[in-house]
Amino acid sequence: MKALLLREIKSFFGSPIGYLVIAIFLIINGLFLWVFNGEYNIPNSGFADMTPFFTLAPWIFVFLIPAVTMRSFSDERRQGTLELLLTKPLSVWQITNGKFIGAMLLIWMAILPTFIYVQVISSLGMPEGNIDMGSTVGSYFGLLFLIAAYSAIGIFTSTLSDNQIVAFILAVFLCFFFYFGFEGFATIIPSFSSAISALGMQNHFKSMSRGVIDTRDMIYFISLTIAFLSFTVYQLKSFKL
Repeated sequence: MKALLLREIKSFFGSPIGYLVIAIFLIINGLFLWVFNGEYNIPNSGFADMTPFFTLAPWIFVFLIPAVTMRSFSDERRQGTLELLLTKPLSVWQITNGKFIGAMLLIWMAILPTFIYVQVISSLGMPEGNIDMGSTVGSYFGLLFLIAAYSAIGIFTSTLSDNQIVAFILAVFLCFFFYFGFEGFATIIPSFSSAISALGMQNHFKSMSRGVIDTRDMIYFISLTIAFLSFTVYQLKSFKL
């Protein structure tokens, strides 16, 4: 699996894909948080916190992560190398995890430079250093789990078609549905709003953003990630039959 993981990382950074993903994420965030006037502009908000970033990031990742994962298996199918990959001395789980971890590490690298935002906002606080670090750390922690879930969804949809665009659209739809969809249904059916909201990622991500790491939130993201990785394994095994 290590060789497959290294191959994935090399494929990302051996082409413009890896650098483009990191650059797009940072540029979009930078423009909305520091340049464009609006609800996400940190200097105009009057508060020294990272809430605008953690509100914006899930929206960007809904499109960015599917763009990274859409080629994982769909490209292998299109080029006819998937059968060759499945004959290697690796289990289907190892192949899936190699693709999954490679995509996830790339996105994690993209958020590393945003730690600079924390330092800048902290220095802008009145008094200096007046930033809720508990909430910030919890939000970053939640973002890592969110990235894992999005990546698992994207890896799964890449097995459904040999067309990368189809895989991308399916991944965007599923990521959007699991993050925003249940909140929408909760407003339609207010009598069951709490139960319906608990099925969506947004509810658990916001819970982590308060700075309290609840095991229920961790279990939710881990379960969702494992579920979609299991779907991926099942789909790949069907190709071996």
